[in-house]
Amino acid sequence: MSVPTLAAPAQSAPSAVADSYARLTEVFPGLRVTELGAGEQAPQGGGWVTAARLAEGGADLDAFLAWDNAQVLKDYGTQARPDVVASFGLHRYAWPATLLITVPWFLHRRVPRLPVANVSFHRALGRMAVRTDGFACLPGDPAAALPGARVVPDEEALRAEVRAAVAEHLGPLLEGFGPRMRRRSRALWSAATDEIVEGLWYIAHLLGEERRAMTELERLLPGATKPYVGTAGFRELTGPNGEALPTRDRASCCMFYTLRPDDTCVTCPRTCDADRVARLSATAATSG
Repeated sequence: MSVPTLAAPAQSAPSAVADSYARLTEVFPGLRVTELGAGEQAPQGGGWVTAARLAEGGADLDAFLAWDNAQVLKDYGTQARPDVVASFGLHRYAWPATLLITVPWFLHRRVPRLPVANVSFHRALGRMAVRTDGFACLPGDPAAALPGARVVPDEEALRAEVRAAVAEHLGPLLEGFGPRMRRRSRALWSAATDEIVEGLWYIAHLLGEERRAMTELERLLPGATKPYVGTAGFRELTGPNGEALPTRDRASCCMFYTLRPDDTCVTCPRTCDADRVARLSATAATSG
């Protein structure tokens, strides 16, 4: 089956987020973002699905999760529970989707609005096609003169825009995935908190700006920022040679333990600090 190609968007003015998306792909080639021009149709078929169709919770979501089910069988040789499959499926969409908003904020202090109708995803190719619905920026930003710009007064107002933009996009998806995951609102928004934090934290590491990202994320999610649950959750451990080892405690459970009970994630609250130090130290030694 052929995969539709995307023509270069015809835009009358440069996009406010184009440089951010280009930089994202530069450090993380597994995700490429194409911006759709005015009147340009979103890609369809050949593995593409819109976020809106996933949020509906119907046949498109069934097909999306069938891929996750097959992947679990291939990777681990065991059948996962349906709620675990749904949890994996949400993660595989939400992790890159939140980057569409957090990376432009982190790199250029611009926050695009991306309702579910404006985002398409091709998981096998690692591609997303988006049509921004305006963006927020700070006073003095040259992009303030672009169509769709909305100037907000300060950094805290811009952080509120990030939280609102992610909630606008993920909210409908949590409603679509939620019944399959057998989780209620609080647990779903805990998962959303983790996707925001762990996605940007990882990309910032690739950018060489991990510490700044941790500080920014702590300000973005200090707690009591509904509908999100919990804080960024960062803390620091000490390695065997006195080195600082950044870690965090997840706000939600990724459910991987249901497949490998003895192989928990390094950010899982079930993983004790001694194990974290050993694993983080080994990773640091390998990367160094």
